[in-house]
Amino acid sequence: MEKTLQQRKMVDHTAPNASTGIINGKSSNVLNWDNTRFSWAYPMYKNMLANFWVPNEINMSNDRKQWASLTDDEQETFKKIIGLLAFLDSIQTDYSGQIADYLTDSSLSALMQTLAFQEVVHNQSYSYVLSSLVNQSEQEEIFEYWKHDEVLKERNAFITQGYEAFTSSPTPENFLKSVIYDVVLEGIFFYAGFSFFYNLARNGKMVATSTMINYINRDEQIHVTLFANIFKETLNENPDLDKDKFLRFTEETFKTAAELEIKWGRYIIGDRFPGIPMQDLEDYIRFMANKRSKQLGAEKPFKGYDKNPLKWIRAYQEVDEGKSDFFEQKSRQYTKVSEDNGFDEL
Repeated sequence: MEKTLQQRKMVDHTAPNASTGIINGKSSNVLNWDNTRFSWAYPMYKNMLANFWVPNEINMSNDRKQWASLTDDEQETFKKIIGLLAFLDSIQTDYSGQIADYLTDSSLSALMQTLAFQEVVHNQSYSYVLSSLVNQSEQEEIFEYWKHDEVLKERNAFITQGYEAFTSSPTPENFLKSVIYDVVLEGIFFYAGFSFFYNLARNGKMVATSTMINYINRDEQIHVTLFANIFKETLNENPDLDKDKFLRFTEETFKTAAELEIKWGRYIIGDRFPGIPMQDLEDYIRFMANKRSKQLGAEKPFKGYDKNPLKWIRAYQEVDEGKSDFFEQKSRQYTKVSEDNGFDEL
């Protein structure tokens, strides 16, 4: 029978401040940022703090004026994506708190608590956006989409079953698998929706909403890196775990995840938005699945797909490349970007 993970102690007088392991290790649980085991932990914490933002700093007045001028398809897709994001970030808040209980390294536990706070901010942004655009009853209806929309239910179940397997049986195997599902959630399952908002923004539509999406995107990229580091370090620290098995599982999981995201993309975008050709979006999702799988140390689930076919999207995703002043929204970030002035991501 596989061993169960130990929960982190509130305090351990006999253990060192710097932990002896990510899972099932020993630590006093006293956090000293100048005495941590992983050189990347404190820089990541500082980066997360430097990225702090709150939705109310972004002026929604222009989006409010533009909302009625959006097409029916644009409004419907807008609302369905917000409904998806609200669900995913809600369970992400809970999951990050639950996994923190089993991280026996105080610096990683602290990073997870910071991450959880950022997810709460993301959810605040969805409420803030909707309260600016629709009435209360419609906002509540959008937050219920996840219960009734069959395409949403299928892809959400893919994540929740992985998370629930860990929370109901916190073994090292379920821990590592839940981390893979986390990278799927934050590194794949947002990206069809993100492309929709960025396409609106490059056409001068709903720029304030896309500003928030851009900041969420930036946060999620850091979260993916954190979980990828935890995944690889845990395998390195625990040679008794079958590394090849987990890497095969990673590749298979990202293949299925990409297929689910493509199905979602066809459902919410399809051939209704000329700026996002569906074939390019499908190839982009496969490209991102390859990228995330490689980040975890696994093989690519899709042969080829080494280049980003949505070249224009890089200008919207990479908020730290000096292209914008988002809160003032005076930026070439939201000028029309073409394949000629976009560039490859990998």
